[in-house]
Amino acid sequence: MSHTIKLTSKRQATFPVQLCRELGIQPGDELVLERKELEEGPVWILTSQKQHSQTWFGRLSKYASGKSHEMEDIRTSIGSGLGRKI
Repeated sequence: MSHTIKLTSKRQATFPVQLCRELGIQPGDELVLERKELEEGPVWILTSQKQHSQTWFGRLSKYASGKSHEMEDIRTSIGSGLGRKI
């Protein structure tokens, strides 16, 4: 199956809806275009660069800054937020 992608004068691409569904991409997602050399000539591979599973990780750093990372201290901190000792 093939799809046609239109490039505007600003070099912006328009992807058909069906292709977006097949790739599992949504507006704002980043795509990776990788060149592979084959005997027949160059081939370009387009993949989605999804990192949604790790996007939350760095967002918690402001809460951990300047605090102890010892497990007992973490438990005490959580417990004080819950109003009890864990």
